[in-house]
Amino acid sequence: MADRQSSGILAQLVEELNSKRIHVVDLTTTLSPSTPVIDLPPIFAPSPGLTLTEISRYDSRGPAWYWNVLTLGEHTGTHFDAPIHWITGRDLPENATDTIAPRKFIGPACVIDVTADVQANQDFLLTPERVQSWEATHGRIPAGAWVLLRTGWSARTTREEFLNARDDGPHSPGFSKACSEFLAHERDVLGVGVETIGTDAGQAGTFNPPFPNHGTMHGAGKFGITSLINLDQLPPIGAVVIAAPLKIADGSGSPLRVIALAPA
Repeated sequence: MADRQSSGILAQLVEELNSKRIHVVDLTTTLSPSTPVIDLPPIFAPSPGLTLTEISRYDSRGPAWYWNVLTLGEHTGTHFDAPIHWITGRDLPENATDTIAPRKFIGPACVIDVTADVQANQDFLLTPERVQSWEATHGRIPAGAWVLLRTGWSARTTREEFLNARDDGPHSPGFSKACSEFLAHERDVLGVGVETIGTDAGQAGTFNPPFPNHGTMHGAGKFGITSLINLDQLPPIGAVVIAAPLKIADGSGSPLRVIALAPA
């Protein structure tokens, strides 16, 4: 009986997709050699951007096929952060892209819109109080949800605008330490997704402790997704996000194609 019921639900999902009553939203930025990567201080090893090297393109090297060699860091473009990415998550079980249970890549989306706040303050930080204000309207964030921070940052089309670096470092919005702790421990989210280049605010290297969202989320076995687009096409609640990284052995993360299923 349960098998027939489950099959019916899946068949209904296909019917809803075919009838366009469910909208498939691509939340992924296009990955290319011009895709920005995070800038680290020169004392640290840098992450390379994408390099495409052609193997063949319908020529003597391969007359009927076209393909390339990809060279890039795991954390390039729209990408997934696994717990092993950060020192706080290095000893957790099932903490890498090849060992995380696939079920954990799928979850309901809670989209918190702070675009107006970010227009007024590029260093805006989400707080627990702001999350609770959102919950007063949309309901409690369920366990196993993706919390997506809509900031409007994806409208920044140049590298300079996107990284927004100044003499004192980059400036971009993110999460306060208290908010990351609240989401990870009191709401038991799958993880967080952002439009910016990393899940921490641009100035998070100066925080105490530095990069608190990475430290908190990955220490709790949670995930991160960066460089999202089209969050304006999602409702505050009601969408489902699928964010599956490449199954890299002992992988700390990977570029991925993030899609959402949303009511049309």
